[in-house]
Amino acid sequence: MQWFLAKIVYRITCGDGQHQAQFDEQLRLLQASTEAEALERATEIGLAGEERFRNQDAQLVAWTFVNIPELYPLHAQLDGAELYSQVRETDDASAYVNFVHYKAHCIRARAEQTDSSFASFPL
Repeated sequence: MQWFLAKIVYRITCGDGQHQAQFDEQLRLLQASTEAEALERATEIGLAGEERFRNQDAQLVAWTFVNIPELYPLHAQLDGAELYSQVRETDDASAYVNFVHYKAHCIRARAEQTDSSFASFPL
């Protein structure tokens, strides 16, 4: 068995769909024997993730599976491998940098809290 990284894309439609097109892109880890099996598994997950529900305004919201546009085999040499990249454009660079620093601070605080809780367990 081998690990694969699949991108599953859904289209999100609210009400009559007269709004800016919205898509959800999900990166999923899959274990399969072959690329074809991984693609089949990713497609099954995508179809299973389709849903319809009513929002707080009683409008029908539909998540519709689009397809699997990316599928990558993951090899043993994963340390430092790039799994995801996204270019962001913003009108307020300072606000974005501050947001990145805030998120990093939260991760560090959570990691320190987790590490200190493990320190209390006897070896």
